[in-house]
Amino acid sequence: MIHPSLSVVIPVYGSEAILRDLVKRLEPVLEVFGTQREVIFVCDDSPDNAWEVIRELRSQYDWVRGIRLMRNFGQHGALLCGIRAAQYDVICTMDDDLQHPPEVLPTLLEALTPDIDVVYGTPQHEQHGLFRDLASRITKVVLQSAMGAESARNVSALRVFRTDLRRAFKQFQGPQPNIDVLLTWGTRKFKPVKVRHDERAAGESNYTLKALIRHAMNMMTGFSTLPLQLASLLGFACTGLGVLLLAWVIGRFLIQGSAVPGFPFLASTIAIFSGAQLFALGIIGEYLARMHFRMLDRPTYVEANDE
Repeated sequence: MIHPSLSVVIPVYGSEAILRDLVKRLEPVLEVFGTQREVIFVCDDSPDNAWEVIRELRSQYDWVRGIRLMRNFGQHGALLCGIRAAQYDVICTMDDDLQHPPEVLPTLLEALTPDIDVVYGTPQHEQHGLFRDLASRITKVVLQSAMGAESARNVSALRVFRTDLRRAFKQFQGPQPNIDVLLTWGTRKFKPVKVRHDERAAGESNYTLKALIRHAMNMMTGFSTLPLQLASLLGFACTGLGVLLLAWVIGRFLIQGSAVPGFPFLASTIAIFSGAQLFALGIIGEYLARMHFRMLDRPTYVEANDE
């Protein structure tokens, strides 16, 4: 299916050496759109000279735009900034490290049929190590709970979707956005398409195991009530265990005429119930912290003045 216009949104962090090659590979792919095309680089306070490269590319290509953020707001904050700045009918998001080959964009656009609103470019083979792959799978399971959609297991940073969907999260403000969850506010019509993903062209990825775990925690407490449900289930389980222990103590007294002896039994019981209480309080504390940060009215991103 041929779409009339396309905006490509790319968050930039630590990819100074890759951006020129990325634009060169995007150029022949986007030619089919004529003047109805744009590439929006969102510089997320990159520590290298990426912004200078973006300014250079912007002067060379009339379809390249650049937005610089005042500080690092994270990948999804930068993406949200670029999505809101997009001008055309369809938006494509991709990484800045050439792990997402520009040549696969026509395949994704073909899958964006009238009955589909979002197409994910799912990798044919994972390119990361064991722990990164495991953390990524855990994140997707968490995301499935937050999104309430089976397609969450196939999410990817390489995605194309209709620009109209951004109306569903037009008013969203918060310090920790998630684009995939926000897209579910506007549609349930998702489709994964397996495409080739390459290794990073240069440098090292900033998405470490620690970052993925933190991302999963942010999604769980920011867009899902699953942790609270787990705390409730833990409370019911501990209550059931307490009833069983009480029945055992009473039964032992009635049958044998003696109480349950020993400090270890009492200490173990107290430890179990105290641990469950602290676990539940910790989860509630996480949600209170999210409410606190939301009440501070911190911006999702702040654009810097162009220089």
